[in-house]
Amino acid sequence: SLTMASDSPESLMTLCTDYCLRNLEGTLCYLLDNETLQLHPDIFLPSEICDKLVNEYVELVKTDSIFEPHESFFTLFSDPRSTRLARIHLREQIVQDQDLEAIRKQDLVELYLTNCEKLTAKSLQTLVSFSHTLISLSLFGCCNIFYEEENPGGCEDDCLVNPTRQVLVKDFTFEGFSRLRFLNLGRLIEGVNVETLLRPLASLAALDLSGIQLNDVGFLTQWKDSLVSLVLYNMDLSEEHIQVIAQLRKLRHLDISRDHLSSYYKFKLTRRVLNLFVENLVSLTSLDISGHTMLENCTIPSMEEKMGQTSIEPAKSSIAPFRGLKRPLQFLGLFETSLCRLTHIPAYKVSGDKNEEQVLNAIEAYTEHRPEITSRAINLLFDIARIERCSQLLRALQLVITALKCHKDDKNIQVTGSAALFYLTNSEYRMEQSVKLRRQVIQVVLNGMESYQEVTVQRNCCLTLCNFSIPEELEFQYRRVNELLLNILNQSRQDESIQRIAVHLCNALVCQVDNDHKEAVGKMGFVMTMLKLIQKKLADKTCDQVMEFSWSALWNITDETPDNCEMFLNYSGMKLFLECLKEFPEKQELHRNMLGLLGNVAEVKELRPQLMTSQFISVFSNLLESKADGIEVSYNACGVLSHIMFDGPEAWGICEPHREEVVKRMWAAIQSWDINSRRNINYRSFEPILRLLPQGISPVSQHWATWALYNLVSVYPDKYCPLLIKEGGIPLLKDMIKMASARQETKEMARKVIEHCSNFKEENMDTSR
Repeated sequence: SLTMASDSPESLMTLCTDYCLRNLEGTLCYLLDNETLQLHPDIFLPSEICDKLVNEYVELVKTDSIFEPHESFFTLFSDPRSTRLARIHLREQIVQDQDLEAIRKQDLVELYLTNCEKLTAKSLQTLVSFSHTLISLSLFGCCNIFYEEENPGGCEDDCLVNPTRQVLVKDFTFEGFSRLRFLNLGRLIEGVNVETLLRPLASLAALDLSGIQLNDVGFLTQWKDSLVSLVLYNMDLSEEHIQVIAQLRKLRHLDISRDHLSSYYKFKLTRRVLNLFVENLVSLTSLDISGHTMLENCTIPSMEEKMGQTSIEPAKSSIAPFRGLKRPLQFLGLFETSLCRLTHIPAYKVSGDKNEEQVLNAIEAYTEHRPEITSRAINLLFDIARIERCSQLLRALQLVITALKCHKDDKNIQVTGSAALFYLTNSEYRMEQSVKLRRQVIQVVLNGMESYQEVTVQRNCCLTLCNFSIPEELEFQYRRVNELLLNILNQSRQDESIQRIAVHLCNALVCQVDNDHKEAVGKMGFVMTMLKLIQKKLADKTCDQVMEFSWSALWNITDETPDNCEMFLNYSGMKLFLECLKEFPEKQELHRNMLGLLGNVAEVKELRPQLMTSQFISVFSNLLESKADGIEVSYNACGVLSHIMFDGPEAWGICEPHREEVVKRMWAAIQSWDINSRRNINYRSFEPILRLLPQGISPVSQHWATWALYNLVSVYPDKYCPLLIKEGGIPLLKDMIKMASARQETKEMARKVIEHCSNFKEENMDTSR
């Protein structure tokens, strides 16, 4: 099944390649003079391994932001006696003239250079080195490869102003490329004479002239006995073009499609042209006429069209000229034409906009070289995923991931792709997705956030991340995702909705994670960022979700993490706490989050002296009477004071309020709480509570701790009984019962806690044999 296929682990070859590329120095190479990578002298690698190393390297540089490219990487493959290359695919800015130059001694069979805009005519000369072995060559989108830099004559002052001019190379041809069969010159720069360039090639099998306007293609007939594939995407055709194509009788694949938005085309498709293709190109298995306007009606009468079951038999074709086909086509491109909505189309695979299958076929066919078409196809998929249900979910996801990886810098694809991902990863599709696939989604989403500061992309990416279990599913990219979110929140101009989602994500990321994760995120500036957001909201006198989430995130990130607690105090956190309390006296949720955070600060002995001011102690004491959020605010205020009391009377460095008075109010508060209260709190460890048990200096702190344990094991026994037993709470409670200083009611409560836990243990004993 598809699910299993996508979930199979990476091959050992892939894992080893990835590891070696990330650790070149520790595996295949050493550093010469601390700067140049050198291959170890005893290494010999065949082309199966070298090709994979180079192609994977290009992929990593393009899609993995933490992967560092190496200046001298291609020089590792300069000597065919130790490394052999045969088939390599290089893309975009990653490759420069000197990289190709470095591998010129290799016997390359296949070389794909896609959108390598940094390559100049120097690389044309390097290509000649491969001329005796090259079978397949793509120079798609290498827009500068026919330009060389020329020094103007008589280098006077002009030299400083314009030391080099770009001059078009006119004399290069494929002379001597005796084995070349497959050639892609897509988006070739204007001014190059294609006919002269290609004339020396004896027997071309496949030629791609996408995006080139040639008014005379008569020269193509010199390969009428060998040409099986011809792509003329976006060429404005004429009757002459059609007559030439009709002579290429060996053609199996013909693509005369176009982007109907890109420019005005005079040419219109007619029934006669399609008839001509069907009659003359008898070997045709694939035809693409996407984007064309039909001059006349090529369809059969609509009554006949609607009859019978959907068929791909040519005899029943709704497109009249295709009734002459001997067999159905393997592929028929009808994207953005009216023909794709007909009932009987004689092809196994059709690209179009009628349904999910056609749209996915379009994305699959056009992603590599036609992002302008792909983004519109993904937009259609977005509508399908949003309004209907995707029936080919895994295929859809894989195609969108591939498009986003391939066109990392294309704004349209990043916007439509990130929006489609949001709908394709939501909960109703969750069961069908493997861990591996979901990780790929996260990677491309983070790539999008990194490359695009554009609001729509950022929002789509943040929303998509909300479809994942956080922090678990983001753990493998923990540092990176936090950096990106903090980056969004630190921008001076902010979109309200993105801010809200980003704060929510930040909060979820620091909830229930290890302390070292929290410390790392604290060092990234997390505490400062949240306090800045709070300050901004305070200045606007607004208490919204951003304000509440920010305090909640601070509560989470300071949990058992003293460094972050200290940062909170150092960055005037207490001042903001008091101001928020004053400005928003009725906001219960806010009070709970703030007090929860201060509970964490109060757990750190070294920081407690900073809480010992008349102002703070008065505020905490008054909050003991708060009924906000059930018992939560009162409970947390009491927790803060319990830790302060635990330091003893000598630490009470203030005159007002008196220590005894505060103690009395604490007893009253605890006695007013309902022991069966359901809680808005989550303990990962009881350690901060348990440390208040074995002491006689503050019986009220002991009582608060025992009440907390009793409440939690009563209301949530499944979660908290095992935790208390595991952390050694029972012996501590037993010891406390023997203490003279402990209050009777505290001891009573401790006995009930012990009883609860022993009952829980008995009930959960495994009695099965």
